[in-house]
Amino acid sequence: MELASKYDPQNVESKWYQYWLDNKLFSSKPDGREPYTVVIPPPNVTGVLHMGHMLNNTIQDILVRRARMEGKNACWVPGTDHASIATEAKVVNKLAQEGIKKTDLTREQFLEHAWDWTNEHGGIILKQLRRLGCSCDWDRTGFTMDETRSKSVIKVFVDLYNKGLIYRGVRMVNWDPQAQTALSDEEVIYKDEHSKLYHLKYYVVEQDKVERKDEGNIMHKDEKGYYAVVATTRPETIMGDSAMCINPDDIKNTWLKGLHVVVPAVNREIPVIEDSYVDIEFGTGCLKVTPAHDINDHALGLKHGLETIDIFNDNGTISEAAGLYVGMDRMDVRKQIAIDLQNAGLMEKIEDYDNKVGFSERTNVPIEPKLSTQWFLKMEHFAEIALGPVMNDDIEFYPKKYKNTYRHWLENIKDWCISRQLWWGHRIPAYYFTTADGKKDVVVAETAEEALKLAQQKNANLKAEDLTQDEDALDTWFSSWLWPISLFDGINNPDNEEINYYYPTADLVTGPDIIFFWVARMIMAGYEYRGKMPFKHVYFTGIVRDKLGRKMSKSLGNSPDPIMLIEKYGADGVRMGMMLAAPAGNDILFDESLCEQGRNFNNKIWNAFRLIEGWQTADIEQPEENKIAINWFDAKLKVINAEMQEQFKQYRISEALMTVYRLFWDEFSAWYLEMIKPAYIDGKAQPIDQITYNSTLQFFETLMKMLHPFMPFITEELWQHIADRKNGESIMSATLTIDNPSESDHKLVDAIENMKQVVGGVRTVRNQKNIAPKEALELQAIGQNAYEAYNSVIMKMANLKAINVVNAKGDDASAFMVSTDEFAVPVGDLIDVAAELEKAQKELEHLQGFHASVEKKLANKNFVDHAPEAVVARERKKLSDSEEKMAALKETIAKLQGK
Repeated sequence: MELASKYDPQNVESKWYQYWLDNKLFSSKPDGREPYTVVIPPPNVTGVLHMGHMLNNTIQDILVRRARMEGKNACWVPGTDHASIATEAKVVNKLAQEGIKKTDLTREQFLEHAWDWTNEHGGIILKQLRRLGCSCDWDRTGFTMDETRSKSVIKVFVDLYNKGLIYRGVRMVNWDPQAQTALSDEEVIYKDEHSKLYHLKYYVVEQDKVERKDEGNIMHKDEKGYYAVVATTRPETIMGDSAMCINPDDIKNTWLKGLHVVVPAVNREIPVIEDSYVDIEFGTGCLKVTPAHDINDHALGLKHGLETIDIFNDNGTISEAAGLYVGMDRMDVRKQIAIDLQNAGLMEKIEDYDNKVGFSERTNVPIEPKLSTQWFLKMEHFAEIALGPVMNDDIEFYPKKYKNTYRHWLENIKDWCISRQLWWGHRIPAYYFTTADGKKDVVVAETAEEALKLAQQKNANLKAEDLTQDEDALDTWFSSWLWPISLFDGINNPDNEEINYYYPTADLVTGPDIIFFWVARMIMAGYEYRGKMPFKHVYFTGIVRDKLGRKMSKSLGNSPDPIMLIEKYGADGVRMGMMLAAPAGNDILFDESLCEQGRNFNNKIWNAFRLIEGWQTADIEQPEENKIAINWFDAKLKVINAEMQEQFKQYRISEALMTVYRLFWDEFSAWYLEMIKPAYIDGKAQPIDQITYNSTLQFFETLMKMLHPFMPFITEELWQHIADRKNGESIMSATLTIDNPSESDHKLVDAIENMKQVVGGVRTVRNQKNIAPKEALELQAIGQNAYEAYNSVIMKMANLKAINVVNAKGDDASAFMVSTDEFAVPVGDLIDVAAELEKAQKELEHLQGFHASVEKKLANKNFVDHAPEAVVARERKKLSDSEEKMAALKETIAKLQGK
C-alpha cells in the first residue's frame, strides 16, 4: 500500500473500524489469560453523544486498548439504560403532538408506543461511539430492559422483599409534579433561589384571653386585635395548615401558649402547639405546620396528632381539599395568594430571601414534598457492607478526595424510595388480592403464576384474574445497580462461566455526580449478590466546561457537536484534545484549539513516517553518531515507558498522553531523526545504513504502540505500513514489551540531555551573532571536554568543523556554560562587527540607565531605612549584577573596536 501524501482521517477511520469489526478484534471469550473487564456507564437509550460521553468513553477506550496490548483478555461491554422518567416524558410529548393523552391509553397500549420510540431512536449513541473508535464488544450489548436484565431486576426485588429489606408504606417523598412520580433523595438537586419571605398575620381566636406573660413577649396588635406573625416562603400551602408551633423556651411567644389562631384567608381555627423543634432564631419563631407538605411538619403532625390536609394534586395543581384556588397551578397560586392576602390586610410584610430549593434532576421543576404510598429499600444493611471496602482502599477511588463524599453519604443514608409512578420500566412484581376472611393482602413473586400459588395459600378459591399487579415501575437505578453482574447473567445464573471469569470488573470510569445514584449502589449489590467488589478502581472524570469555565449546555450554545468535531479534526485529534484538558476529577476546560493541536500531532506523526519511508538504504558502515543516537533513544524509550507505567497506575492519563506526545515530538522528531538523518550532498540525499534504518522503524513501531490507546486510527494505519501484515493482524493485539531502564540507561539519558545543551549553546551563538546555519563553526571546550564520547553527534547537530580542548577561550569567542563546563565558539570574521558593536552599545546604554535608577533608589535614605530588608537586598543585587554586565559589555565593545 502506498502512503498518501496527507493524512485523511475520514478515510482511515472508517476503513480500520470496519476491519476491526470484520475480524472480531473487540470480541472476548473466557480463556486462560488474565481478564480485564470494563462495563460502560449505560447512556440513555434514546440519547445522543455529548462532550461528557466523549470524555468518559475516550478514557475507557484508552484503558481497554492498553490492557489488550499488555496481553490481557480485554472485555468492554456496552449497553444502554431505559431511563424511565426521560423516555416516558419523550413518549408522552410525542403522543401529545398526535393529539393522544397518556390517560386515554391502557398500560399495554402506552408501552407499545414506548417500545416503538425506543426501537426508532434507541442505539444512536452506540453507533456514534464507533465514530470515536470505541473498542466495545458489540455482540455483548445490553439494555436494562432486555430479557436477561429484566429477569435479574425482578429476581432481586423478590429476594430483597423476602429478606425483609423491601417494604411498602406511606412516607413523605419528593414528588415531581411534571413527571408525576416520586423521586429518591439523590434525584433532587438543590439550587440557590432568590425568593420572598412572606410574613402572614394569624389572628388569635381567644382575644379576651390574651395577656403578657413575660417581659420579652413580642405581641402584635392592630384594629382587628392580637395576631401572631408567621414567616414562610410558601404561602400557597396555608390551606394545608393544621397547627401553629412555637418553641416552649421562646420568650418572644410565651403569650401564645394554649391559644388558637385563624389561618389567614382560609379562616380555619388551628391550635398553637409547643415543640423544641422550632428554631427560635428563624423569623418570628412561629412556625405554620402543614403535615402533608413538609417532612419535618409531617413528623410534628404524627407527634401531636394533627390533621393531614393534602392540598396538591399529582400534577402540582391545587386540590379540592384546599377549598381555595382549586385547579390552579401551585406557582400561580403563590403569586395570587400574596396579592389577595395583602388586599385583605393579612400580610405584615414581604422580604427578599435567598434559600435553597429542591429541583427534579430529570425535569428541572421544583419538587413537592408529598405523603405517598411507595416501595422502599432499607439501606442501613447496604451502607454497612459498602463503606469499609472503599475506606480501606479495597476499592480505590481516583481522585481520593471522593472517599469523604462517599463516606458522608453512607453514614447519613436514608431508605431508598424505589417505586415510580410510571409505566415505562420494570413493573413492580407485587400482586394484591383479598384473603378468605375478606382482608386486603399482597404477595411478591417473579411471575403471575408464582404469585397466584402464594396467594392461594391464603385463599384457595383465587383465580389469576383475582390478582391485581402493582401499577408502579421500579426506579431506573434499581436495574443499573446490578449492571456489572447482570451483564454476565450473574443474578439468574450465579455460577456461570462468564460471571466467574469476568467479575469483578477492573475499572469503572464515571462522573462524580452519580457517585450515590450508581457507584455506591453497585458496590452494595456486588457484595450482596457476589460477596465481592464489582470493580477494583473507580476513575472519576470532571465536568466538561467551556474555556470560560461555564458548564456546557444547549441553552448557552457553548456545547459543540461531538460528531462535527470528529468530522473536522478526526477522531484521534478529538480524543487527544479531550485528554489534554482532562486531569482526573478536575473539571475540563475544553477549547476547540486542543483538537486542532491533536490534528497537528497526527500530521506530525504522518510526516515523520513519510520522511523515514523516503530514505534510501545502502550496505554501508554505520556512522558513530547513529550508534550513539540508537543507544540513547533505546534508553529514552525505557525511561519514558517506566514514567508512563507509573502515571497509568495513578490514573494520571492526561499526563501519560503528554509524556508520549513529548517523546514523539521533542525527542524522536526533533532530536533522534535529526541525529541520524542522511546528509544532502550536491542537492542529493545520501543513503542511510541498513542497521540504523531497521532500528528507526522498530522505534517508530514501538512509538505507535505507545500511542495506540490514545490515537487508535492513525497508529493502526502506520503500523500496517511498517511491515507486511497478515489479514486479521492489528496493532491493538500487538504486545508492547519494553524493558525497565537500568542505571546505565538513566546515565546515558542524562548525559545526552547535557549534550543537547552543548548543541543548544552553539545554536544560540549562531542566532545572537546572525551566523548562517550552513557555516561550519569550531567549538572550544575550556580545560576539558566532558562530552567527548558524543563529539560525532554534537558536530553533526551543531554543524561544527572541529571540537578542540583549550586552556582559555579566544578573544573573539562567545562563551556559554553547560552545568560546570565552559564552552566557547570563536566567531572571528564571521560576524558583522559594526552591527555587533551597535547592539552592544545599545545594550550598555540601557544597562547604564537601569543602573542609575537603582543607584538613585538606594541613595534614598528613607527607602533604605524603611523598606523590608529583603527588598533592599534585592535592589543591591540588581546594582551589582548590572555592574558586572556593564563591565563585560565594555570589554566586548573594546575588543570589537580593536578589530
